[in-house]
Amino acid sequence: MIDPKQHADNRGVIESILRYIPGFSGYLEKEYRRESDALARTWLADRLDRSKKSLDDYGRNLVDMGQIDQLAVIDRLRARLDQTIGKLRGAMPGYSGFFDFVQVADDQLDDVYDHDMSLISQVDEFAAKMEGLPTSSETPAVAIPDLLNRIDGVLQQINDREDLLKGLASNPPSQ
Repeated sequence: MIDPKQHADNRGVIESILRYIPGFSGYLEKEYRRESDALARTWLADRLDRSKKSLDDYGRNLVDMGQIDQLAVIDRLRARLDQTIGKLRGAMPGYSGFFDFVQVADDQLDDVYDHDMSLISQVDEFAAKMEGLPTSSETPAVAIPDLLNRIDGVLQQINDREDLLKGLASNPPSQ
């Protein structure tokens, strides 16, 4: 995930000057945080999206072996994966503007960033497992339920993230 402080290092001259205008500095920092948050969510969704190719390859392998009865469970995994990708792309941003209905406090953002690091790790592990699926020696009856459990865990992390941003979580979830 991109650290919002890295944005400060890459500011242009005009932004550096405008930073000294009262109130503008905080606005810039929040905008950089929002940008970083959007980049992280986009990376997560793209990582999951890329892993779908392996699921397609695995499905073709099953068809080639005459195991078409297993395609229903693959479709279920694909649907859950698509749901997760959509939820990430439409997730609540990690910063709220002045007129946004739900305001996110700066101290909450640190908890969100910690949570997002856990989510990034979880998504990466899931995607790696998906990418190994076509060459896996596991039967579909073993491999697919494990992947369904993993993607359900990712979905739960996304839901926990939304609760954290809404102020509904008392402590940041850990996994």
